[in-house]
Amino acid sequence: MSRTPSPALDPAAIVVMGVAGAGKTTVGQALATHCGYAFVDGDALHPAANIAKMSAGQPLTDADRAPWLAKVADWMDARLAEGRSGVVTCSALKRKYRDELTLGRPAVRLVLLDGSRELIEARVAKRTGHFWPPGLLETQFADFEPPGPDEAILVIDVAPPVDIQVAEIVERLALTPAAA
Repeated sequence: MSRTPSPALDPAAIVVMGVAGAGKTTVGQALATHCGYAFVDGDALHPAANIAKMSAGQPLTDADRAPWLAKVADWMDARLAEGRSGVVTCSALKRKYRDELTLGRPAVRLVLLDGSRELIEARVAKRTGHFWPPGLLETQFADFEPPGPDEAILVIDVAPPVDIQVAEIVERLALTPAAA
């Protein structure tokens, strides 16, 4: 079982992570809206070559992900440098990816959206208009490295409604809405 992260610093960068179909974009947008934080869907930070590769049903390699993870980190760094909190979605399936996003960034908080394989598969099967094909889901489950006991990751069950998930994240990370 992973450690629950400390309450968020002000400002904070919240990484909403998990396999495809966990609800990263939906929960991330709702959390950002609720708190008045900046938001970016990590998919928008992928290089065009990554999108093309995934669209063709090919899983990304660590080398493919490296420039993407750097862009995710740059986005967080820019928000924090502005004194603003932000929410970014990023699968962050492997420990080394999470380390890259958190190392030297004490204001980063990781939130893992977790649910049953059956629920996730059903969600992915219903998705339309997304570049990412359902056939890649198996590679995500294969690549996923569950949080270690030394990782400060808040694990959220994806089965409840989004507003319940957001409320739990806000409460457990002690997030405060941005000043208007």
